[in-house]
Amino acid sequence: MIPIQLTLEGLYSYQERQKIDFENLTEAGLFGIFGSVGSGKSSILEAISFALYGETERLNKQDKRAYNMMNLKSNKSFIEFDFLNYENKKFRATREFKRNSKNFTDVKTPTVTFYESVNENWVPLDHTNAEKIIGLSYANFKRTIIIPQGQFKEFLELGATDRTNMMKDIFGLQRFDLQNNASLLHNKNKSELDQLEGQLKGFDDVNEEQISAQKNILKESQQKFDEVKVQFKNIENKYQQLKNLKSDFELLKQKESDFEKLSAQKKEIDELEVKTDVFDKLFRAFTPLISEKNKLEKEIAEQLRSKERHLKILKETEIQFENIKNKLSAVQPKYEALNQTKNQENDLALILQMLKFSEEIVELRKRTENGSSKVKEVEEHQNIVQETINALSGKAEDLKSQKLDSSLLLHVGNWFSDKKKLEEALLNQTAKGEAKKTEINAISNELKALEINEETYKNQFQIQIEELENFSKKMSEKRSHFEVQQKLAHFANDLHDGETCPLCGSLEHPEIVKFEDVNFELNEILRQTKETDIQKEKLQKQFLEIEKILDRKKIFQEQLKSEEIIVQGINKNIEEHHQNFHWNNFHAENEKEFQEKRSQSFEIEKQIEELNTKISSEQKNMTTLRDNLSQYNKALEKFRLDEAKKEEQIRTNEGNLKTLKWTEYKDRKIAEIDEVYQNLSQSNLEIEQNYLQLSKENGIIVPQLAERKTIVDQLVNRIRDLENEALENKNSINKTLSEHQFGSLEEIQEIILQEIDVQNVRIKIQNFKIQFETLKNSIFELRHKLNGFSFDEEEFSAIENQFKNLENEQKIANNSVVKISAEIERLQNEFKKKENLLKDLVKLQKRDENLKVMKNLFNRAGFVEYVSSIYLRQLCDHANVRFHRMTRNQLSLQLNESNDFEIIDYLNEGRSRSVKTLSGGQAFQVSLSLALALAESVQTNAKADKNFFFIDEGFGTQDSESVNVVFETLMNLQKENRIVGIISHVEELKEKIPVSLTIVKDEEKGSLIQIV
Repeated sequence: MIPIQLTLEGLYSYQERQKIDFENLTEAGLFGIFGSVGSGKSSILEAISFALYGETERLNKQDKRAYNMMNLKSNKSFIEFDFLNYENKKFRATREFKRNSKNFTDVKTPTVTFYESVNENWVPLDHTNAEKIIGLSYANFKRTIIIPQGQFKEFLELGATDRTNMMKDIFGLQRFDLQNNASLLHNKNKSELDQLEGQLKGFDDVNEEQISAQKNILKESQQKFDEVKVQFKNIENKYQQLKNLKSDFELLKQKESDFEKLSAQKKEIDELEVKTDVFDKLFRAFTPLISEKNKLEKEIAEQLRSKERHLKILKETEIQFENIKNKLSAVQPKYEALNQTKNQENDLALILQMLKFSEEIVELRKRTENGSSKVKEVEEHQNIVQETINALSGKAEDLKSQKLDSSLLLHVGNWFSDKKKLEEALLNQTAKGEAKKTEINAISNELKALEINEETYKNQFQIQIEELENFSKKMSEKRSHFEVQQKLAHFANDLHDGETCPLCGSLEHPEIVKFEDVNFELNEILRQTKETDIQKEKLQKQFLEIEKILDRKKIFQEQLKSEEIIVQGINKNIEEHHQNFHWNNFHAENEKEFQEKRSQSFEIEKQIEELNTKISSEQKNMTTLRDNLSQYNKALEKFRLDEAKKEEQIRTNEGNLKTLKWTEYKDRKIAEIDEVYQNLSQSNLEIEQNYLQLSKENGIIVPQLAERKTIVDQLVNRIRDLENEALENKNSINKTLSEHQFGSLEEIQEIILQEIDVQNVRIKIQNFKIQFETLKNSIFELRHKLNGFSFDEEEFSAIENQFKNLENEQKIANNSVVKISAEIERLQNEFKKKENLLKDLVKLQKRDENLKVMKNLFNRAGFVEYVSSIYLRQLCDHANVRFHRMTRNQLSLQLNESNDFEIIDYLNEGRSRSVKTLSGGQAFQVSLSLALALAESVQTNAKADKNFFFIDEGFGTQDSESVNVVFETLMNLQKENRIVGIISHVEELKEKIPVSLTIVKDEEKGSLIQIV
């Protein structure tokens, strides 16, 4: 992952919106973020982690994270982070959360959106899973890319199980976890094997002998079936004839019974037919007449009610018409005199305007007189300013001829400045070289004091150590010899006649050997051995000390070479710089002369600038005077035009007066005339509005009155017509009653109320008649068919029993044949299946043996742990490349048998010890080396073009020399196409980093980001 830009607002101490452009920082390869404690440095990394994963190190969900992360002076927090993933695709992650305006401590859940840049457009993604994009979980992200404060040693101190799980996640080692796959394959094969063995148990009775026996039984059953089939066919024909005769006699009996029932219903059906005909006849004749009668009665009642309502409305309209008519008569005379009063109103308006114009003309004459004097004054001032500008311009031109070219001074000044920097750099670099020489001389003096030959010292030490080891070996052999002799002497002293010898078991001891006391010799050997061990240890320490001194000398010699190369480069640059001096007006070795001429030129330029400032000021004054003069002239012209226009308007208005005279009003007050005008205008307006309103109301009420009268007349005529129609309907009903010989309409209505469904009843009657005639004809035909035949029930029963017995025998025989045939076919198929299953059984048994071996191989994720240990050892080797350099070859990192990290201490005979025994500075060095190796492995595995790594702690534990070593390590990462960001408050480190940000905390504005 490579960061592109980060925007913060309202997060922790970041109150105002701040933006970090990482592109400028990452181009340098190594950059820093510096600031005092609590300034907000670590908040930058926390913002990136929270934007991507919604997780932070300082706070979790139970800590009211959103509230505590938000700046207390802000009402919303916003994070926007742009980055490139390992596929070099550009993504954006945004998180925003706001404060509840009614509850200060209630901060809403952050809204999260991820985008991908497609054709320079941000396209929202359908998920917010950063692990899919970056390829790392949050836990592994903070171990390999951004390491938060307090988490630097986490990977180093992880337990074996946690570290294995981490390696599985980071490097995808789950692909080597084949335990489940092997178990699944084994279980699946075992299940198939068990199933197959279970299937084969069902084939125990399937064999060729059984199939042959079943074929013989089939032959016998087929012969028996053929005999029964012949007997059954003979009896079947006779039985069928008797069965048909029985059916005919039973059918005749049933139909005769049904005919008797229909004959009993015939009378009821005939009565229903008559009743239906009467209902249908009366319904058709009277239903329309009765419906028309009811309709007319209802409409007459409705029209009568409507007539009463409209008569009432007509009376109210007539009263309203009389009131409007009376008011209109009263206002008519005033309206007719309105033209005369309106002429007076117009004349008063003209006179008011003329009075106002008269006052304005007096004011314009005063302003014209004042403006003329002001114009003369400005013209005089303008002439004085122009003379001043001419004098200043002459002085400026004289000074310009004495001034040197600015670009010339700039280039020459830059040349002398670069020369000074090169000389200072040469001086500093020479001092560094001399310091290195001093260190090398001091180390050489140390070696001289030790009388060491750098070329032969290793062989000398090796010879001395071998001599001591040989001597130690001889002492060990002597010691063993004396200890055996001492033990034998002990045994000899304990031998007594009759007692068993502990060595040979003999009961007799004729010649017991005598031994001298060897305790003194043994003690002497022990003393010499101890002295030898001390000498060996002293030699090893001396050898290690010399190795350390030589390593230091080698480092200083290499550094001296580097410093001398730099000095040569600076000298070359100085020589090339002198060759670039090509200005004849100056001398390369006389910078003082150049500085004096430049100072004189600057002074002249300053004087010219002062003169130009004065000229510019006077020109501005001149422009202002010209603008003022133009404005004054325009204003005077406008005053004269306005005065002429108003005099002309007065004459025009005087000619437009109709009833009043200007001479009678020209000396009167405007307020007095305006009051008369307002009263007259209001009176005219009220008269006209009243007359028009009453005329409008009269125009509306007259057609309404006519409309009301017309509606009442129409209702009277309609009621009369409806009453005539009702009389005609009554006559039609009486005539129809007479035709059908009924006395009253109530009798007809009683019949119609029966509501007979004529169509369905007639269908029912028709069906009955058809059924009756059909049954009658069917009985006749059956009697004719059975004439001369008789039926014996006993004979039929005997034949039926014989038929059923033979049918059953045939069925049994047939079933036997079918069953035996099916069994033979089944046995043949099963025999084939058995052969195939036996072949499969052999394959599965062989596969089961192989899978057992694989299952044991991958059991308990042992293979994954083995692969993980390989990755860890490679990681350890990569980390040691930097760790050796940082610790000057004194320490290295290794894995023990339990896959836990240990430290090898070469100052203590290469013995191992726990990583927990390291000092704070050493722990930082090994953690940095390990983290760099881990990040390198992870991001190389991701095949990214560039790798990024961010550190947030640790440099405060290093001394100045260690800081130099660490810094040198980080600088070398640039050559490996690695980008490293550092967060620290160590000022010494800040001076070494080429590009950095500084976080400053302002009491009012919060944390502010400054680029250095």
